[in-house]
Amino acid sequence: MKKRLFVFLIAAALMSNFAALVTADSKSSKKQANALLALLPASDVVISMDGKRFFDTALPQILSGNKETLDEINAHAEDFKKNTGIDPRQFEQIAVGGAIKQNSADDIDIEPVALARGNFDANSLVALAKFASENNYREEKVGARTVYIFSPKKLIEKHRSTVKNPLMQKILNNLLPRFTHEIAITAYDANTLAFGRLERLKLMFTESKSRVSADLMAAVNRNPNAVMNFAASFPNGISGFVKLADDDLGNNLNSIRRISGSIDAAGENFVIAAAAKSVNLAGAQGLHTNLVVLRDFGVGLLGNSKNENNKLYARLIENAKITRNGTEVLLDLSILQSDVNLLLGAK
Repeated sequence: MKKRLFVFLIAAALMSNFAALVTADSKSSKKQANALLALLPASDVVISMDGKRFFDTALPQILSGNKETLDEINAHAEDFKKNTGIDPRQFEQIAVGGAIKQNSADDIDIEPVALARGNFDANSLVALAKFASENNYREEKVGARTVYIFSPKKLIEKHRSTVKNPLMQKILNNLLPRFTHEIAITAYDANTLAFGRLERLKLMFTESKSRVSADLMAAVNRNPNAVMNFAASFPNGISGFVKLADDDLGNNLNSIRRISGSIDAAGENFVIAAAAKSVNLAGAQGLHTNLVVLRDFGVGLLGNSKNENNKLYARLIENAKITRNGTEVLLDLSILQSDVNLLLGAK
């Protein structure tokens, strides 16, 4: 369904929310991230993430006002390691490439493949995953590699009763019906794990000329030292993924052909940068004008409220800087750590 694209992006956004509150001078991380991105097959959506900084620094910082949630997340990571044999905290660099597939007018799917590199033996992780599945997998040869194919839905259904947090339960209940496809896994090299749709793994391993476009690579590398970067291409606009009103704003949104951005931190500020590239100058001008009007209206409406949450939202909206550079509309938003604590429910 059309919602699948947004489930994919929302999942990425949730990851990025935790990954965003740390920054460092990291030339080696940049090189590793670019190396993984360059291995991905041609994609419509690409995501790059510094997993080491995500787990080592970002999680503790963003959840500094909510230790209870931080402890729950760490506990779930331990459970995941126990049940699957894979510890996601060992992933130092992660690159994801998704291909948008339109099965019909009402059925749009995202076909992902991911590479995770870190301080681990990739073949040992594959063996642990096979063991944790209780032999519920099948094998297929892709070139010289043996790929193992699992049903993630079965594994999640088996172990979701161990999840006690209401929010995590809700997320699992919403996402579980969408895990209708199998996941293939294999070792890319000694310390890199490859996993995702079998067709995408085959493409990555067998078609050396099928790689992420230079345009999308440039967009995802705009802020290469950020903890998380993303870029997505929409050659025919976004009307195929979300219903748009037949008005100026709808037409402006449908003129977007690419979105990209990064999430990072500067001092005590949580920084989000995003860019929307329109097909022409008129579309960019209209989008910029509409966004500025909506921002100012939202600040006026929420800022006068007596509700503290509404005042918080007004403050966030007011801090959003919306500019235009040719056919690109740029948004920059800084959020104080104190406001992050309020958003996440400090305890």
